[in-house]
Amino acid sequence: MNSGMEQNGGEGAFRSERMDSAHPNWQTAVRRAHTLYPRNNDIRSEFERDYTRILHCGAYRRLKHKTQVFFAPKNDHVCTRMEHAAHVASVSTTIAKYLGLNEELTRAIALGHDIGHAPFGHHGETCLNTLLEQKDGVNAPKRFWHERNSLFFADYIETLQDPDGALQPLNLTYAVRDGIICHCGEIHETGVRPRSEETDLYGIRRAGALQPYTWEGCVVKIADTAASLGRDIEDARIYHILDMGAYRELKEIVAETIGFGPRSGRAVNTTVLINDLIVDLCRQSSPERGLCFSAPYCAFISRLRQFNTANIYNHWRLREFERYAANVLRTIHDALLRTFPFAASKKIPFCLKRFPRLLETFEDWLVCCSDYDEQAKRTRRCSTPAVFSVHDEQSYRKCIIEYISGMTDQYAIQIYEEIISF
Repeated sequence: MNSGMEQNGGEGAFRSERMDSAHPNWQTAVRRAHTLYPRNNDIRSEFERDYTRILHCGAYRRLKHKTQVFFAPKNDHVCTRMEHAAHVASVSTTIAKYLGLNEELTRAIALGHDIGHAPFGHHGETCLNTLLEQKDGVNAPKRFWHERNSLFFADYIETLQDPDGALQPLNLTYAVRDGIICHCGEIHETGVRPRSEETDLYGIRRAGALQPYTWEGCVVKIADTAASLGRDIEDARIYHILDMGAYRELKEIVAETIGFGPRSGRAVNTTVLINDLIVDLCRQSSPERGLCFSAPYCAFISRLRQFNTANIYNHWRLREFERYAANVLRTIHDALLRTFPFAASKKIPFCLKRFPRLLETFEDWLVCCSDYDEQAKRTRRCSTPAVFSVHDEQSYRKCIIEYISGMTDQYAIQIYEEIISF
């Protein structure tokens, strides 16, 4: 390892900051809302249990059919949000292992960071928030953002069977829950450092408002960006989104920011980009400086984001699909909102009898997440709280939004076609 790495940090530089039983914040980090049922033969740590609880929940499984960049992809080799979560887990645990941080905590945060993401990616997130604004007014604060929704799903929606067969909430540790809601935000040369104080996570009002509580959460925050930039370019190549002018621009960005002139634009791929970003981060970071990239790589990330936005995210074909996706989500929302006057008297089956696919999943959702049918909930042995009320229109609207947010791209399209077909 060169002397620059030794001066700035290097291998094991964060070992004293590692979230383990010796850390002063350990008891807060591993605290759960309720005591998790014990297993007499369990060999896992608290964070390993969180990892496997996320891995086996339905919200994580549905990520395999949720948009990363390209909507409802039919090409098996194009990245979905599940693959993105795996990339983030790989990048973040590599960094954590080298720096001496807790790999198990890092991996659990990374796997769960997007479990509450809407269908159709960030555009779907915008659409759902717009539907909420129709009630609250255009100046209302953003009420649907996927970081908070991922925490909400982890706390109140997703369940696993306990050893007795009852459905119990995921009940994750504070450190993992915190890492999930705090995983987004800008990355600057000044460095990312964890905050020192515990906070009410539902008191966070916007994405990126607070840094994570742990260094491990900060690693995931950085890995979320590092894992996506190159892969988005690879997927754009698969769909022939980029032309030769775009490749020339990539070559110029690489040469002007990090000085690798001989590389062509085609060398900016996932494996090359992730390796270089990880190495630079590990060389530059220390507990004193925080987690940071060098100035050239900060400039490179900024330029690459601008390139992806101009050439990929704002491509006319994606814009066309965005209009379609917005109509899909609005149609489902409006159809379900028509059921509000009948939900309190349990007439949902009557209201949705023409849409059997929608009826099956929406009524299940109401049973598990609202006060729709408490007897049915007891019969199903579901222990999630009734976070929505079928007797209050505002609560019911939010219930619908959350239901839609759990859909995959393909399922939302299937429900839309069920609604509009005669």
